[in-house]
Amino acid sequence: MTTFHLAVARSSGSPLHRQIYDGIRRAILDGLLRPGQRVPSTRALALEHGMSRLPVLAAYDQLLHEGYLRGRSGSGTFVSAALPDDLLRPPTSTVREVPRPAPRPRDEGGLGPFRMSLPALDQFPHAAWARLVARHAHGLTHAQMAYGDPAGLVPLRVAVAEHLRASRAVRCEADQVLIVSGSQAALRVATAVLLSRGDRVAVEEPGYPVARAALSASGAELVSVPVDEEGMSVASLRRRGGRVRAAYVTPSHHYPLGTPMSAARRLALLDWASRRGAWVLEDDYDSEYRYVSRPLGALQGMDAHERVVYIGTFSKVLFPAVRMGYLVVPPSLWQRFVDAREAFDLFSPTLYQLALAEFLREGHFARHLRRMRGVYLARRDALLTGLARHCERRLTVHNADAGLHVAVLLPPGMDDREVVRRMAGRGLTGTALSTCYAGPADRSGLLLGFGGSTEQRLLEATRVLGEVLRGVSGPRVLVS
Repeated sequence: MTTFHLAVARSSGSPLHRQIYDGIRRAILDGLLRPGQRVPSTRALALEHGMSRLPVLAAYDQLLHEGYLRGRSGSGTFVSAALPDDLLRPPTSTVREVPRPAPRPRDEGGLGPFRMSLPALDQFPHAAWARLVARHAHGLTHAQMAYGDPAGLVPLRVAVAEHLRASRAVRCEADQVLIVSGSQAALRVATAVLLSRGDRVAVEEPGYPVARAALSASGAELVSVPVDEEGMSVASLRRRGGRVRAAYVTPSHHYPLGTPMSAARRLALLDWASRRGAWVLEDDYDSEYRYVSRPLGALQGMDAHERVVYIGTFSKVLFPAVRMGYLVVPPSLWQRFVDAREAFDLFSPTLYQLALAEFLREGHFARHLRRMRGVYLARRDALLTGLARHCERRLTVHNADAGLHVAVLLPPGMDDREVVRRMAGRGLTGTALSTCYAGPADRSGLLLGFGGSTEQRLLEATRVLGEVLRGVSGPRVLVS
């Protein structure tokens, strides 16, 4: 294991997690930590500096998310081997030349077609939001300008609880809701409270890579469980033995394939958690938008034994930069979650919390959500039309019933990463399905986001995608 000096000063004005993040990042950029070298465990680093593991976990999670570190299940955490060499040379002067960024696609804001996790920013009710932000900015009291409640402002927690009860069938009160800065922050807090280093956590295969990174950063041993047409296989989960402490699932809209978890499978998962004393981390990913039926209720609402921690975010309905998400936790865990949340980054910005609470209370959120279901249905249909028209039967649409992206399968033998590389050369921003597998991928495909692009741009993008696919060898298949 690599040793290096990490300076942490409690007397400085900088939060501990920021000092740890800056120190390790600087050591990597200066070449003191080299690609492939192991870094100290979060527990060892916390013991060395006489601090809680929580700020160390927060720093490691950020470094993992930004690609400086990579977690290896059962082996530890290592400096990423994929960092560019020019970032790793020791500086030769006090001013380091910044590498020139890659050219952005030539479109509005550099947000290329098929980008994942991007809502329709052009449809957001800017005027109503700006009015609420301005109103509260002018009326901030001294108390509101000071440090806020780490659990989140009570008016926002009340509004979130009301929204979740009405729209997601979540069983909760305001004093079970915890406001955080997004779903990744929610997962960091949950793992800090529920898991110890070495605990086994079941994850979907394929699944959400960012969630895997956050769980790995907590020191958990990840156990991949296959997903079929009904969701995570609980029978396979049971065969993993009794050491599995938690299961992370996306039951309403599985990432990446879009399959919802069946009612029978949900009940089986809850039964497993109750019998084993395990936890279910429910990420309600992309639950708001379904195009063939009403949105499915949350798994948490079926839980009679308080084994589910529910995770949600406003990024997809509002805009990613709002950085506002939430947890719904069992009452018995409330204070532990608040303490853990405070250890990471104290509280979410008060001004946005006040504005969002009123945005919910005045009905703007519900109206926007209803309107956007129609907008996204039209954009999804444009994408499907374009795929059928331009992609010459070289792909199969796997699932397009919900969410803001479509999963398409490529013929066996066609390299989805090579397809994505060629797409990038044409200004498209697809995601390779194989990157969502922890082990060898059993299928090749693409994830095509449609939320952030107009219907016309999606039709044009599918034309370009068809040209890309014609340049990659592979048999032709039917578009369903």
